[in-house]
Amino acid sequence: MDSISPISSALQTIEAQRAAAAGAANIVQGPGFAQALKGAIESVNARQVQADSLQARFQLNDPEVSLEESMIAMQTASISLQALVQVRNKLVSAYQEIMNLSV
Repeated sequence: MDSISPISSALQTIEAQRAAAAGAANIVQGPGFAQALKGAIESVNARQVQADSLQARFQLNDPEVSLEESMIAMQTASISLQALVQVRNKLVSAYQEIMNLSV
């Protein structure tokens, strides 16, 4: 899971910047952006794990798991991952745009 390390680092940076901005502007504290993003990543991961589990159970001829249920779980996990990738792309784009601003 080497790809998680850069994400964790970015989340820590975002949280530190949010804390600094909150202290400077006296912003009311609420659930942070980093926490929301982490929750979204964990949700996508849970869907991937569930889909893998259902797929494995179906392949082992578990009578409680149908092909339809397995396929729906796999598609839901796939769509969730695609949405998360698009959010990441927008975040990277916004970050690059902010870094290119002249102060």
